[in-house]
Amino acid sequence: MKIQERTGAGQGRSAAPAQPSVGDRLPTPPRERKPALAALAVLLILVGALGATMLVLQAGDRIEVVKVTAEIPAGGSVTDSNVTSVLVAEDSSIHYIEWGQLAALKKLKAVSNIPAGVVAVGEMFGDEAGATKGKTLVGLSLKAGQFPAGVKEGDTVAAYRVAEGSGSSSSNSNSSASASGGSNSLLVEKAVVADVPQASGDEIVGSTNQSYTLAVDNDEAPALAQAAANGEVVLVLVPSNNSSN
Repeated sequence: MKIQERTGAGQGRSAAPAQPSVGDRLPTPPRERKPALAALAVLLILVGALGATMLVLQAGDRIEVVKVTAEIPAGGSVTDSNVTSVLVAEDSSIHYIEWGQLAALKKLKAVSNIPAGVVAVGEMFGDEAGATKGKTLVGLSLKAGQFPAGVKEGDTVAAYRVAEGSGSSSSNSNSSASASGGSNSLLVEKAVVADVPQASGDEIVGSTNQSYTLAVDNDEAPALAQAAANGEVVLVLVPSNNSSN
């Protein structure tokens, strides 16, 4: 009788194996450490921090300088409309013109053609326009009709010899220079106006001669000076699209 009860009790038990308790779980293998990757991560962090520091230091060494925004011809001057200010990295080997020196820069002349978009440096300007290698400054004393109206510093002009009696002073300079005559000839094809007379409210137009200065090639200076001494020079304004060499 006891044997049957035990057998019946055994039939109601589950055949699944008993689950191990929490304390009986197998230990997990330790994770594999990669010291090379850790070192690389630290190195990248240091490089990034160093780069950020360098950018901050460079920003602190910047200076405000003059940048040309519109072309300045040889003999031309800096004005508020043809320059602006930009920040550049300070470099003692480059003779930047700082923005605070703009007033003094306006008193100087461009020694050669300065294109738009460049940062101005000291070598681009001088006390006398065109007084560079291969150039000579020639002074002219001209009366009304021998120079174009509105001609200004930096303009490019052509100089013609016009003999007296050709009617050169009776009309504007463009028509005078083109007057026919065997004695008329081209003296200088392209000269830069280095200096023009200052306008005066008391000045009577046509009453006196006006003083102009041209920068010309050395070999063209003698003939131009001789013609100017005889009052036989007429200037013609050369269009800007034809003034470049």
